[in-house]
Amino acid sequence: MKIARYLHKGHIRFGVLEDGVLHELERTPFTGIRRQGRTCRLERVELLTPVYPQKIIAVGLNYRDHAEELHMPIPDEPVLFMKPPSSLLAYGGEIVYPSMSKRVDYEAELVLVCGKECRDVSPLEAESCILGYTCGNDVTARDLQAKDGQWTRCKSFDTFCPLGPFIETEVEVGGLVVELRLNGELRQSSSASNMIFSPAELLSFTSRVMTLYPGDAIMTGTPPGVGEMFPGDVVEVVIEGVGTLRNTVAASGRENAAGEE
Repeated sequence: MKIARYLHKGHIRFGVLEDGVLHELERTPFTGIRRQGRTCRLERVELLTPVYPQKIIAVGLNYRDHAEELHMPIPDEPVLFMKPPSSLLAYGGEIVYPSMSKRVDYEAELVLVCGKECRDVSPLEAESCILGYTCGNDVTARDLQAKDGQWTRCKSFDTFCPLGPFIETEVEVGGLVVELRLNGELRQSSSASNMIFSPAELLSFTSRVMTLYPGDAIMTGTPPGVGEMFPGDVVEVVIEGVGTLRNTVAASGRENAAGEE
């Protein structure tokens, strides 16, 4: 089942997508999938990010082949960081290249969406806390990551968290292939079976740190092959069975703090 969040006639709604038609839900999908009768064609709405989470948790170095690519040891527990909700960007939106950065990278990711409030749950219990999955791009100002020595600024610019287009509720994670295409050229590709920590393990671990709420998103890490994007590029995160998240890259059009173009 594909769940969309969208703007229609001035109202934000949730709906189930079937054959190009959105079936509007009575409430949010976190309170149950109940259709209220109204429908509309997908092309008549503005797609929003499929959730607007209280928090976005991201995970560093969660693919074995990515760790091998970087010649880094396999972590013995998840490495967590956060991106602010203000960094969210919907399908079709422009990733704005910030003027204070000289290198901005793509990072394709499978993203889990929490379906209910949970705290201190086991990995087994965590499975029932996952509503579904969507596509994400953990956009990163790589030069600022190296300069700062931590990840807050480099991960948090507005538009640095493209998410969508839909939440897929019926998918087997183990066989999913996470890919990224830049201007149509394949740049990243790996199976979710290469994850060091499964989505359920990530949710469980995170829930032992902080309470998770319906709609919270956990980005599950990126495969090998991360690389640079430039204004004018088209970037697509492709996860068969989940969806294709397509965005373009745009220059900020502003001078940086040093007055340089």
